[in-house]
Amino acid sequence: MHGTMKKLFCAGAIALAALSPFAQAEEKKTFNLAWTIYVGWMPWKYADESGIMKKWADKYGIEVNISQINDYVESINQYSAGQFDGVVATSMDALSIPAAGGVDTTALIVGSYSNGNDGLVMKGTSDLKQIKGQQVHLVELSVSHYILAKALDSVGLSEKDVKVVNTSDADIVAAFSTADVRNVATWSPLLQEVAATPDAHQVFDSASVPGHVKDLLIVNSETLADNPAFGKAVTGAWYEVMAIMASDTPEGAELRAQLGAASGTDQAGYEAQLEGTHMFFQPAEAIAFISGEQAHEAMDSVRKFSFDHGLLGDGADSADFVGIAMPKGTLGDQGNLKLRFDTSYMQMAADGAL
Repeated sequence: MHGTMKKLFCAGAIALAALSPFAQAEEKKTFNLAWTIYVGWMPWKYADESGIMKKWADKYGIEVNISQINDYVESINQYSAGQFDGVVATSMDALSIPAAGGVDTTALIVGSYSNGNDGLVMKGTSDLKQIKGQQVHLVELSVSHYILAKALDSVGLSEKDVKVVNTSDADIVAAFSTADVRNVATWSPLLQEVAATPDAHQVFDSASVPGHVKDLLIVNSETLADNPAFGKAVTGAWYEVMAIMASDTPEGAELRAQLGAASGTDQAGYEAQLEGTHMFFQPAEAIAFISGEQAHEAMDSVRKFSFDHGLLGDGADSADFVGIAMPKGTLGDQGNLKLRFDTSYMQMAADGAL
């Protein structure tokens, strides 16, 4: 699920984070991860239920509990408040919720990016320029909103040329079936449903902006710094699952069928969603991507959108407010580094050193 929404991030979460500076962090043995349903994050369910996560945690003498949360934004808020040591999130949400809220956060695993799973659908025309002056229904301030902005930019339009109508993801499909709603931006599997509506035309999707919607596992930076065993166990488990998921084997097929059923579809439906997702099955692929110019430029675009839409908080006076450390170089304020893309654990996986 790719929604980020108006931040319900509570002052209490920020206050709680302020009570735990790096110097006071400590070694611990039990860790908690949270995930929500989306094609690129479903593998955490398999890591948990197959025993793969337990196997890797046992190897490092720790315990890692994996929990499914039904509300995506709430799961990130809970992580920000210290209730989870790690959570799945898009790069935009990692920046705009915990990092902007003052919680030093590390992108431990770059799992995938949306490569068609987020898009804009119009009714009655395939000419994107015709959207000028019309309403667009979407989850406001979500990745769908970002995709709309990129779509408009691609034809020389801007957000002032349309009227955004905030619509819950639960209502998007039903809304598009009514005569009054002409345009929606959303994510799969909702995108697949609306695109299948008679006279619907998918006019833009995330495949046109590859790497902009990154799907991550983010963890608390101080927890990771004091507990490298946590980073190693989680990364090892993830890539063991990736090897099975990518394989043309009965085990791989069974995994994809299980995750399809768990996400409300079947093996074929899940594999269709995978086609719109650029999965990094190999750690070396993820490292090469996040270390490149494309990922750097995409994150620069995301932070500017986030600032322009007020997602970096009232205290942000520019897009530079939050520092983002990436292999290619730092974006924003180096004195306020709160989002870090750390490839060292993925590198250990690539080197067979876990």
